[in-house]
Amino acid sequence: MSRGRIVALVSVLLVLSLVVGLIVKLRIDNTNEVDRQAALQPFYTPPAQITGAPGTIIRQEPLGITVPGATALRILYVTQRSDGTPAVAGGMVFIPTTPAPAGGRPVVAWAHGTVGGGVQCAPSRSDNPTQPLHGWLPQMLSLGWVVTATDYVGLGTPGTEAYLIGQDEARDVVNSVRAARSIASAQAGDRWVVWGHSQGGHAAIWTGELAASLAPELHLLGVAAAAPAAELPVIVQAQWNTPIGWVIGPAVASSWPLINPNLPKDGVISQAGMNNTSRIQAACITEAAIEAIVRDKAGQQYFAVNPSTVPAWASIAAAQSPKPLPASMPFMLAQGTADDVVLPGPNALLQNEWCAAGSTITALWMGGVNHMTAANVAGPGVIPWINDRFHDVPAGRNCLTPPPVPASNPVPAIS
Repeated sequence: MSRGRIVALVSVLLVLSLVVGLIVKLRIDNTNEVDRQAALQPFYTPPAQITGAPGTIIRQEPLGITVPGATALRILYVTQRSDGTPAVAGGMVFIPTTPAPAGGRPVVAWAHGTVGGGVQCAPSRSDNPTQPLHGWLPQMLSLGWVVTATDYVGLGTPGTEAYLIGQDEARDVVNSVRAARSIASAQAGDRWVVWGHSQGGHAAIWTGELAASLAPELHLLGVAAAAPAAELPVIVQAQWNTPIGWVIGPAVASSWPLINPNLPKDGVISQAGMNNTSRIQAACITEAAIEAIVRDKAGQQYFAVNPSTVPAWASIAAAQSPKPLPASMPFMLAQGTADDVVLPGPNALLQNEWCAAGSTITALWMGGVNHMTAANVAGPGVIPWINDRFHDVPAGRNCLTPPPVPASNPVPAIS
């Protein structure tokens, strides 16, 4: 064996040994987490019969952490599946300690990104729930805004999370605002903005489309999204045979049968994928990502074929890609150019298509920013944009400036 091949082999073995070590550490940490989650479980267990209108709080308690300038609550509230079936979701509400203005405090509804499907992955069940919010939450609270943050149905609560199913995600977001407004101390008004990242960007855009019909008593003033998973066919086309397939694949394989119970899996998902879907779906994102790297290094793919070529899969991906928002609903897109999860090309395509459709879009392109940091890096730019919405400043539109990266090609529809 040549010296170069020996060096390459040693490098791969070192990477794998480090990854295996991280997996072992994560599993030890998960074992230590069992008792904490068991203690939380009664809070997240819904009553035998779910009653009350969407947004009704079933129970609430202090979140158990210190958030400067705010009261932090953990909530369990009533929401709905898209077929109208009552359901419950966990979440958080952050209430500023400063006096509320006349008319009530503005509300920002946060929609989080992919975290994994295990109960311990739900943000409100985390031992450090504000860590992913550090780039923007303190300033929002200092401005006197209530921030509500859904976990989504089925994440930390019974049932299957409707992952990348916009009609369900939007209901969870809208009803988290209703829940916050039902807390007397929040003094929350009816004016709000939705803000999300990745999966949560998908949820935020769908909320922008559906909020008026779901909650006509509320006034949604704008939608902001960092690295939104919006152009799903294009994302699938680019990522199906990469490590991302091992992270996202189990989530959609578990979720999308809610739309199509006959969604084919044999021949679409590899045998290794079929064998490990349930286990990976029950892991949190870091552990799932590490395993994805290991399996990719070993030459394994989650999908056996490109799902974009399978009509049943392709039709769901197309149907769950949000359409351009109307000009009356301001939209802010924040995207990093170094994102290797939601690649910049699909959102460059989104910007071009939405500008052509007449959407009121403000695009913030962040050079060298990756996926995980996109929302926190975007925060200082998103906050003034949201503040303008709350102060009725007309939204700008920067469609004359093209994206700094090439747009992906649209994926042709198949039948």
